[in-house]
Amino acid sequence: MQTKRGKVTLAGAGPGDAELITVKLQRRLAEADVILTDRLVNPEIIELFANKEAEIILSGKQGYNDASYTQEEISALIVEHALQGKNVLRLKGGDVAFFSNVLDELIAVEQNGIEFEIIPGITAASGASAYTGIPLTARGYAQGVQFLTYNPNSSYSPEAWRQFATCNDTLVFYMAAKNIAGLAEILLRYTKKPNTALALIEQATTIHQQIHITTLKNCESDFRGKQFSSPSLVIIGDVVNLHQRFHWLTSSTEEGSVFNELVN
Repeated sequence: MQTKRGKVTLAGAGPGDAELITVKLQRRLAEADVILTDRLVNPEIIELFANKEAEIILSGKQGYNDASYTQEEISALIVEHALQGKNVLRLKGGDVAFFSNVLDELIAVEQNGIEFEIIPGITAASGASAYTGIPLTARGYAQGVQFLTYNPNSSYSPEAWRQFATCNDTLVFYMAAKNIAGLAEILLRYTKKPNTALALIEQATTIHQQIHITTLKNCESDFRGKQFSSPSLVIIGDVVNLHQRFHWLTSSTEEGSVFNELVN
């Protein structure tokens, strides 16, 4: 007799603060038989809300870490457990569809005829914005906001970089902290505002949140030799100047992380 297929839930677990998950995700955590969780999901979410009988798989991916799971392995695990009739919850940090590989997972479950649902989460940009007092859009400061990624292999054209550097939008860069000096250098080639404010935020919305403020012009000298913990987010634009006025969260001065930095 063939086992009935289970259901897959693809869900965003928010930027770090365990209280920033949705009510629907809380219910799915309590119902799940198997939970595959990224390394940038706060483990407290599992501790507080997960089914105590659920199998927990730390299935995080990490750049520059060959020992971490591949996307193919994660998709295969999701399908394997769902085909056994289990309710599978795939947890991703932030929002499930913001700079993640959710498309690969959607294709995998769809091709295997597995029922699925998608639960959104608060993305890192929204969390960092709220918890640092830096509104991403504000009248007189920014006309809009652009969500981007950056690493040395980014394939933006010179025309795109010129648009980024000269627009009146707030620029939010995911996965850019490791190469922040290179990012600032490129923008400086095109901007007429070298004193544009830049914020680098480590572990936003958690007790270990740290905010580093500089400008495009001073970024390389101010951050030279510094290493930033993951996850980190970069916000560039005049809205960063509102931080001093509206910053409300008191962060811990102790070093540490609430996240699973390495895959078990």
